[in-house]
Amino acid sequence: MRDATLESDLLRALDRREIEVLFQPQFACADGSVVGAEALARWHHPTLGEIGARDLFAIAERAALVAPLSRHIVARALDDAARWPNTLGLSLNITPEELADPRFAADFAALIGESGIAPARLTLEITEDLLVRHVEQAGAALASLQRLGFRVALDDFGAGFCNFNYLRKLPLDAIKLDKTMVDGVPGDMKALAVLRAIITLAKTLELDIYGEGIESDVQRAAITAEGCDYWQGFLRAQPMPSEDMVTLSRTARGRGHG
Repeated sequence: MRDATLESDLLRALDRREIEVLFQPQFACADGSVVGAEALARWHHPTLGEIGARDLFAIAERAALVAPLSRHIVARALDDAARWPNTLGLSLNITPEELADPRFAADFAALIGESGIAPARLTLEITEDLLVRHVEQAGAALASLQRLGFRVALDDFGAGFCNFNYLRKLPLDAIKLDKTMVDGVPGDMKALAVLRAIITLAKTLELDIYGEGIESDVQRAAITAEGCDYWQGFLRAQPMPSEDMVTLSRTARGRGHG
């Protein structure tokens, strides 16, 4: 399929609200309870089938539709999360284009105000490639939002250059360890040593630590033993619709690490 056709299809899908938002549950390492979820976009294309968030945003970038796509995802996620118990948090991925916009912080705060969701329930996830391009603007925008009560997490930590300078300069509340950081743990002693060092550093900086891409009980037990606070991954849940997320949060209570 030609790119131009695919980009036109995306524009129509946005107009028709056909971009689905699913939620990847996040669990507390301490007791296995559901603490929140990350909002993820999916597009069920009529001929190509399911298109995930990464490819979806690549198409949107070519079509100059990143901002409308991101607003669509955030609006739908907020609409769903507004009906969740207040104990559940929501993580939203922020794009480079958004943080490069000087109006982003004010516009985002206004959008959240309209949703009725307390800022403390929301975590804004940013990636290292975003910061390379817009580190000064990103820092200023995130600091202003953090002052309003929003949380900020550095996503996919370990997937890129692991620039530790970001941990010092940016207003962060958490880091999310990329799947590559837990691959091989605990059997690979070098991988375990690196994981242990990063967790120690993050704890010293008073950052919460999320493990991503957890696919086995061995991995979950290992990151818990090393001091991770939260985890997400296919071990316990695939991305799911909002109503399933709420059901899981209720049935998971009291189940420990199960």
